[in-house]
Amino acid sequence: MTQPVSTADILLWVAIPYAALAAFVVGLIWRYRYDKFGWTTRSSQIYENRLLRLGSPLFHYGVIVVFFGHVIGLAIPEGWTEAVGINEHTYHLVSYALGAPAGIATVVGLIILIYRRRTVGSVFSATTRNDKIMYVLLGLTLIAGLSATLYGNLTGNPHNYRADIAPWLRSIFSFRPKPEYMTTAPMLFRLHVLAACALFAFWPFSRLVHVFSAPVWYLTRPYIVYRSRAVSGPGAHKPARGWERV
Repeated sequence: MTQPVSTADILLWVAIPYAALAAFVVGLIWRYRYDKFGWTTRSSQIYENRLLRLGSPLFHYGVIVVFFGHVIGLAIPEGWTEAVGINEHTYHLVSYALGAPAGIATVVGLIILIYRRRTVGSVFSATTRNDKIMYVLLGLTLIAGLSATLYGNLTGNPHNYRADIAPWLRSIFSFRPKPEYMTTAPMLFRLHVLAACALFAFWPFSRLVHVFSAPVWYLTRPYIVYRSRAVSGPGAHKPARGWERV
């Protein structure tokens, strides 16, 4: 049962999410139009590689699983999974078995990356104030979400977020906001949502924009044909020792 909606609820669960969504969309368009040369990860691999090779895969592979877990859990209504024979208990067990390790890997990877930036002098020197804000928002969002999940399961009272948070989020994207759903959500989940709003509002103005620069066009581009140089005639040259034609 939902509680009465107050002005604070409307501010937190309607105004702030729409402001964050507007900042996210408008910010990405602005950044693409006026800062294409700044649309980069500003890679620091040249400064240090050992910790990066450990923290980066943990973070990136973990966050991919976390992202798709959120998409499935928040976008697909509970009734749909029940209609195909997946009850809430089964869904929860599967999502927890996959999501908890992925969330832990993501947080551990982020901690390693932050440790690297703080302890490696050359990487720390290349870290901007913008990067520090990004790491704080990203860390708060991940830790709040992971804490909410682990706390509920370890105490034996896992929260069914598909009964309140998921309908609320779908109501936001359908432009029929229902803030009353969030009045019953546990505090850790609400902190997770608010931290995520702040992160998405800041996203276009940080290095996180590189998420939208994946080279997906590589899948459909034509093959690159390589031809060896002629061994005789104009432009011919003698191959280096060990590279002669067999």
